[in-house]
Amino acid sequence: MISSQDPKIAKLIKAEEKRQKDSIELIPSENYSSPAVREALGSVLNNKYSEGYPGARYYAGQINVDQIEEIAKSRALKMFKLSEDFWHANVQPYSGSPANLAIYSSVLEPGDKVLGMKLDQGGHITHGLSNSFPGKTYEFYFYGVNDQTEKLDYNEILKVAIKIKPKMIVCGATAYSRTIDFKKFSEIAKRVGAYLLADISHVAGLIVGGAHPSPFPYADFVMTTTHKTLRGPRGAIIICKKEFAKQIDKAVFPGLQGGPHEHQIAAKAVCFAEALDPEFKDYAKQIVKNAKTLARELSGHGFRIVSGGTDNHLMLIDLRVMNITGKDAQNMLEEVGIVVNKNTIPNDLQPALIGSGIRIGTPAVTTRGMKEKEMKVIAQLITDTLIKKQSKEKIQKEVKKLANKFQP
Repeated sequence: MISSQDPKIAKLIKAEEKRQKDSIELIPSENYSSPAVREALGSVLNNKYSEGYPGARYYAGQINVDQIEEIAKSRALKMFKLSEDFWHANVQPYSGSPANLAIYSSVLEPGDKVLGMKLDQGGHITHGLSNSFPGKTYEFYFYGVNDQTEKLDYNEILKVAIKIKPKMIVCGATAYSRTIDFKKFSEIAKRVGAYLLADISHVAGLIVGGAHPSPFPYADFVMTTTHKTLRGPRGAIIICKKEFAKQIDKAVFPGLQGGPHEHQIAAKAVCFAEALDPEFKDYAKQIVKNAKTLARELSGHGFRIVSGGTDNHLMLIDLRVMNITGKDAQNMLEEVGIVVNKNTIPNDLQPALIGSGIRIGTPAVTTRGMKEKEMKVIAQLITDTLIKKQSKEKIQKEVKKLANKFQP
């Protein structure tokens, strides 16, 4: 076993296990996968090479992995209540970034115009950051949030789309706390003759659980990672309208990837089965309840919540009035066992590695079983750390006590 074969790595894994157990994890993109998901990830499927797709592989010995991949594809569609007659799932993408790139390359040519969300206002690096590969390959333009409401203004997005006439519009975000209206985005895309890509990496679990509107049938392409609110393995899937199936499959393999990670695909299949359990709806709805409670409590303690609140699993806190940078706040909270991430806020003057805010989410603490009562305690602990600057040792003990009541 690893403890005898490589004690250094074993010790660090054990230390990380303890850190997760003793900490309050509030990074919105992090969660706890089940033992069943982790068992699939660590299985003998890790040994198998499976270039190609079920029924059309380049190596022999595929009798089991073909079945696993077909099950994963079927469950992915079922999870979103989609028919195989009209929709196609590709479960091979290693992660969200290459999945988005596969979608771009399936229907776009280098230099084509794409409209995405500004990074400092909630978008992701793959939505057009200038020094990213997509940003260098395609001509990206951007929309953002309204300066006053800090929410998406669909009329303004339409004006930008009409002006630049993109070939693709990307909707979805990594740091936007409000409901995304996929129907309105679809209307805008149709108005200018653009494809619509919905990146639902952050809210996929909420969509499956009925706690956020669905991008189906509005988007041509939907990409989601399989961790975050879905609490599966690190990975991604692409779902597209049936007419784009061949283009997507070719873009993933051999376009961008070689052999798929079948152990990861098996773990995705397990995750999708868990998401199909009726209890998952309760979990998804509790994530939102917890986020709303935490945002309301923090606001009551004097924190400014960007856009005034949240509709989903996360919130952004503007720390400028407190003269604390996001980086400083992240470090101060980590010292007492509360894990968040520094983040830019709309129209931020700070660079991304410092940021004027922090991003907080409730998926992981909800998986641990925490509810509204615990959100009030967490809000107080954050206040005691950042505003009241109480004893670190005292707060550390309270954080550990709360965390240990709710095991990952």
